[in-house]
Amino acid sequence: MQNPTLLDGQKFQITLQRLCRQLIENHNDFSESVLIGIQPRGIYLAKRIAEELRKILPGKTILQGDLDITFYRDDFRRRESQLVPNQTKIDFIIEGKKVVMMDDVLWTGRTIRAAMDALQAFGRPEKIELLTLVDRRYSRHIPVSADYVGIEVDSIASQKVVVSWKETDGEDKIVLLSDVK
Repeated sequence: MQNPTLLDGQKFQITLQRLCRQLIENHNDFSESVLIGIQPRGIYLAKRIAEELRKILPGKTILQGDLDITFYRDDFRRRESQLVPNQTKIDFIIEGKKVVMMDDVLWTGRTIRAAMDALQAFGRPEKIELLTLVDRRYSRHIPVSADYVGIEVDSIASQKVVVSWKETDGEDKIVLLSDVK
C-alpha cells in the first residue's frame, strides 16, 4: 500500500506561517500569551512557531516552554516497559496568561487531556487554546478539538501519521503510513 506524503517542503513552511498569522490575529503582540509544546514531538512545533513569530514580530518577547505529560497519562500504569519521562521547561509564569498548547498530531485527545492536567501544576491560565499541525478528525476518545489546525486528515485506526522535523529527522514532512500493526 502507498504511504502518501501529506505535506512537505514549501507547503510545510507555508502552513507554519499561516498558523502564526492566525495566532497573531487572536494574541496580537503576545504580551499576555505563552506557547507550550507537549513532549515529545510537540516541542518542535512550538519552537518553530515561536521562531517564526519572532521573525514576524521583531522586538516582541515570545515565551515558549516544553511540558512533559508522562505521569499524567491515563495509561502510564498499564505499560509493560519502564517509562522514561521527558523534561519540562517552563521558566515563566502562566497564571492569568493565555496558553497556546501545541502538539504535532491530535488523534484520540488523551494527550491533550493529560497536558491540561499537567499544566495546572504551573498555575491557572486565563485561557487554554490548542494548536496542532495534523488533526486526525475521526478518532477521538475524549471530546477535544483544536483551535488552530495545520491540516486535517481522515484516517483509520490502522494508519499512522508521522511528522518529521528537519531538526531531528533531516526534513520537514508529514506522511500517512498504512497497514501499521
